[in-house]
Amino acid sequence: MTSIDVLLKRNQEIGDITPGDRSTPRPSLQVAVLTCMDARIRVFEIFGLLQGESHVLRNAGGVVTDDVIRSLALSQRKLGTREVLIVQHTECGLSMVTEDDFKDELEDATGLRPTWAVEAFRNVENSVRTSMERVRRSAYLPHTENVRGFVYDVKIGRLTEVK
Repeated sequence: MTSIDVLLKRNQEIGDITPGDRSTPRPSLQVAVLTCMDARIRVFEIFGLLQGESHVLRNAGGVVTDDVIRSLALSQRKLGTREVLIVQHTECGLSMVTEDDFKDELEDATGLRPTWAVEAFRNVENSVRTSMERVRRSAYLPHTENVRGFVYDVKIGRLTEVK
């Protein structure tokens, strides 16, 4: 049995028990949450979110990239979100690589050098600040006044705001 098979079996077993409103794609709290793809970050549990309350965007590092801006532009302009919550975390894999080393590794393995940025970082607080600034400065986003960033400690589950 593959991992996908395990997940599909779980879906059949769980049925329709997830609480929340599924009547509209517009998040009722008008907030979009960006965080890392790290499996230790359980977004719905951390914030007590129900279905239908928030858009949740995830990528490696929880960093604001062009694709995140694309998603936020749609989220704000077409689906009514007005706030952005950025959550990066301790012990992130992106803090353990460097831009050039990872691109070199991929180029050695494939013969092609990625055109995209890895977004590696050493200091998570500075990375959160950079991501918040990217949102605040984006011409595509009409709602940039309520952008807040946090670092999630994966060991103790605590959020610390980054100013």
